[in-house]
Amino acid sequence: MNHTPRFCPVASCTLLVVTLVAGVAACGGSRSHPLAAKPYDAVDEISFNAPKGDEKADSDKPLEVAVNGDDGRITDVSAVDAIGRHLAGELDADGRRWHSTSPLAAGTRYTVRVSMEDDDGDPGSHTLSFETASAKAKKLLNVTFGPQAGTYGVGQPVTAELSAPVKDKASRAIVERALRVRSTPAVTGSWYWVDDKILHYRPKDYWPAKATIDVTGGLAGIKVTDKLYGAPTKALKLTTGDRVEALTDAAAHTMTVKRNGKVINTIPVTTGKPGFFTRNGVKVVLSKEYSVRMRAETIGIAEGSSDSYDLQVYYAARVTWSGEYVHAAPWSTGSQGFANVSHGCTGMSTSLAEWFYNTVRPGDIVQVVGSEGEMMTPFDNGYGDWNLPWAKWQQGSALQKNDAPDRTDTIQAARLRPEV
Repeated sequence: MNHTPRFCPVASCTLLVVTLVAGVAACGGSRSHPLAAKPYDAVDEISFNAPKGDEKADSDKPLEVAVNGDDGRITDVSAVDAIGRHLAGELDADGRRWHSTSPLAAGTRYTVRVSMEDDDGDPGSHTLSFETASAKAKKLLNVTFGPQAGTYGVGQPVTAELSAPVKDKASRAIVERALRVRSTPAVTGSWYWVDDKILHYRPKDYWPAKATIDVTGGLAGIKVTDKLYGAPTKALKLTTGDRVEALTDAAAHTMTVKRNGKVINTIPVTTGKPGFFTRNGVKVVLSKEYSVRMRAETIGIAEGSSDSYDLQVYYAARVTWSGEYVHAAPWSTGSQGFANVSHGCTGMSTSLAEWFYNTVRPGDIVQVVGSEGEMMTPFDNGYGDWNLPWAKWQQGSALQKNDAPDRTDTIQAARLRPEV
């Protein structure tokens, strides 16, 4: 059979189709072994709704590759756009048809490489290319990754903020597939939709120490909704430092600090007294502030009452947006290690607070146990992400088969208040 390709008229405008006709017999003489043979040009006819001349393909139409006739089967299809994104697809069990399962990007050029074999096992291949039309949407979806590039503790989640809300699960799945997080060493992780515009990503366990984390977005040109297409996204690179964990036992009035699993300090502390109990659970250092003014009025305590205070506090590591810190508390050294007398913060001597301040970095773990306070919430008051069990965390992904849980009760406005 002559395997020289020729172009035929377009037969349909409803489906982007690439059709292959395999050779009935091997070309170029006898072949002692199929694997030793040079693949022949497997395309006799190609018909797809690819545009003629300067026209572009409609990215809303799927890509389909099929074998015509009764001879041969497809063994592999690779469709890659101009910036290196691979188009996901599925091959039928009989190898007769391959179709794309993810949206084509608008405004780009695709190169499609098809491998097949005929009934005699002789290999064939063909490569073609086409361009897609630019997006018709008036609105682009921008994604901003966080935190800023730098080195963080092993508890630091990755965040993604969308410029427009994405509500339905199918559209969320498109977004989520395009937001990729890769770490070295590799870990298992997942995105969680905090609300319509915010996603968090964390591993099953904490990040490895001394890891490199690369976050990229592949949404450019991808249709998310009828009127919303993805925009190019700035990549983010993070690294992690040592695994630093501070475990505060509010009942024992001590904090144990570990680096890479080894205890490096045990500190007498005081935590929240009745009515101001420190939150239990895993928190993440949000920032470090050498000096913070803390006033009772910011947490609803009346000026002039017995609990009123107005203090300049030093060596403060913030762990909630509402104002919970680990900080120096020289006024309570007599209670540290013996009683809980604070308004919610974890207090220690000035020298030990300076040591703690110089030891931790944003993203390090601060866990509280033994308090009579409530559990740290996952998202509305800092990074409480680690308080969700992994199975429940996975339910927040749009790529899971089960529906994501209702999170409206956890999304509240953050309050910037200090709790000494």
